[in-house]
Amino acid sequence: MEKIDVRKRLSSLYRVSHKEVVEMDVPPLRYLMIDGAGDPNTSPDYARAVEALFSVSYTTKFAVKKSGLGIDYGVMPLEGLWWADDWSVFTANDRGAWKWTMMILQPDFVPEEMIRRAIGDVAEKKKLPAVEKLRLEEFHEGRSAQILHIGPFTEEGPTIQRVHDFIDARSARRGKHHEIYLSDIRRAAPEKWKTIIRQPME
Repeated sequence: MEKIDVRKRLSSLYRVSHKEVVEMDVPPLRYLMIDGAGDPNTSPDYARAVEALFSVSYTTKFAVKKSGLGIDYGVMPLEGLWWADDWSVFTANDRGAWKWTMMILQPDFVPEEMIRRAIGDVAEKKKLPAVEKLRLEEFHEGRSAQILHIGPFTEEGPTIQRVHDFIDARSARRGKHHEIYLSDIRRAAPEKWKTIIRQPME
């Protein structure tokens, strides 16, 4: 059985240095996605969204492993797109006004019908309320800037500013603030959390 390291295949997107902001072209990628709003630390909808994403992603992984494809792979990390009607709520840390799309990349070698079957299986067996809100969608960010942040989410401000300064000196920002959560925050100490900060640019 072939073990595929998707992060290694997409190393320019998922193996990022914390030393400097880099520009790159993000290709179209396929994600399981779910939308919501509110404080991620306290919102039941956020917790349910994350649970649904991982449940379907792992169900898909095991289905692929058991199939005749002869492939195994690791489930990709949780990612989030963040925005607000008034961007000042981020500066004010008014998390209740935040809007988000949480998502997990689905490898291109996994048949779409297997992912959709996994959604149906999780809906039937686990009765997770958020599963019906999931969608499978191609997302194309294109030209973007990114850097790795090491430390708690509450200390991301200066790192985000570095990305914005990099873009503002060359072009203009567009799209939504994108974060990729590489660490298992249940096990790692906050000062060691690794988060990729990405922002699309014109």
